[in-house]
Amino acid sequence: MNIPPYASPGMAPVTVPSPDETDLVVPFSAEEVLERCDILATHSSRIGAIERSYLTVEHSRTNWTVGEWMAQAGLEPWQDAAGNQRGSLAGPTDDAPVLLLASHLDTVPGAGRYDGILGTLMAIAVVGRLEAKGITLPFGVEVLGFADEEGTRFGRTLLGSCAVAGAWQDSWWELRDPQGISLRTAFEAFGLDPERIEDAALPREKVIGYLEAHIEQGPLLEDADRALGVVTGIMGARRFDLTMVGEAGHAGGMPYGRRRDALLGASELVSAIEELSRDNGAIGTVGRMQAYPGAANVIPGRADFSLDLRAETDELRDRVWDLIQEQADKIAAARNLSFEAIERHDAEATVVGDRLAQAIRTGIASTGDHEPLELLSKAGHDAMAIASLTDYAMLFIRCGGGISHHKDESVIVEDVALALDAFEAAVLDLARDFA
Repeated sequence: MNIPPYASPGMAPVTVPSPDETDLVVPFSAEEVLERCDILATHSSRIGAIERSYLTVEHSRTNWTVGEWMAQAGLEPWQDAAGNQRGSLAGPTDDAPVLLLASHLDTVPGAGRYDGILGTLMAIAVVGRLEAKGITLPFGVEVLGFADEEGTRFGRTLLGSCAVAGAWQDSWWELRDPQGISLRTAFEAFGLDPERIEDAALPREKVIGYLEAHIEQGPLLEDADRALGVVTGIMGARRFDLTMVGEAGHAGGMPYGRRRDALLGASELVSAIEELSRDNGAIGTVGRMQAYPGAANVIPGRADFSLDLRAETDELRDRVWDLIQEQADKIAAARNLSFEAIERHDAEATVVGDRLAQAIRTGIASTGDHEPLELLSKAGHDAMAIASLTDYAMLFIRCGGGISHHKDESVIVEDVALALDAFEAAVLDLARDFA
């Protein structure tokens, strides 16, 4: 295949298999899917690491490459008004309903090569396998490679899937990346028209469901010695930018009794977040912290830090947030600080659709596992946004050590082969409803 010749500064060199090497890989096989994951890993803004953000050159190159693979599978490739890469397989009639198969193509900084990407490429492979077998489905299929699940650039996750679900919010246009570029400006620079964002949305009455394959991003499948699992739901999540504000001062000259150390207040709250989350059955993570002015001999006058808060139900998540706020106010009062919180993200907890989840179970059973492991997803997925449009179900695939969002993310080819068989069988099981 051909890769566009342009590259961004610092991009790792693209390595494409030679024709002889490509000929050794069976089309739409697990080996081909994993080889394509390796190719997309080269579409990165960082040397020696994977990072692919929304509305960047790497995003464009990835859409182009994935579009080529979609066309090879019999799909009609196109990029939608939000920058998602989509491939359409027409149904038997113009008014036939559509089944969505999808995952995402963007990454976190320092990512692995399978989170999101594996599921997108598996969806393409399943369509290619059905086409190669001459199987005509009673519905259309649309494969989607969502453009911004992670929220790496603009801090707001699920932008691509929210656009498809018709849940885009105009307030997002003013989101800014670390360089101060607004989302609207980045859209226009990418060649998209902000005024046409609604064109990305799918009509609710047209869609019959959404299936997503994804690595587990946890160790439960590996601990149970199982290759595949069926998802029961996805935890609700909220994200905040938190700030403790005190007063900078000389590290030697200011007595302890008069210090207003913002970093100490923030650190005390970080410990409280872990305790409150763990004791109440939620998951709270502080993934980023920065102290100002940042000199070794200056008491920090300000500390900015993040909070990612998740729970099985929105009620539990919100109750733990209330406890965290209460504790933050107590810490701030005791240390003569002020506390501020700005919410950046709010995603409701969701549960899978019964019929679609049963199709995934049937698919897994076809591989020999007749009692699939059921898993609540503690990680967020595009399915959360699509849940406002249609029912969803997810297939989880074992990953080595449960490691994800890290360069050591790994899967084995045998598991991917089983997952392809199961995902294909799930689509065929749904097709029986329309026979």
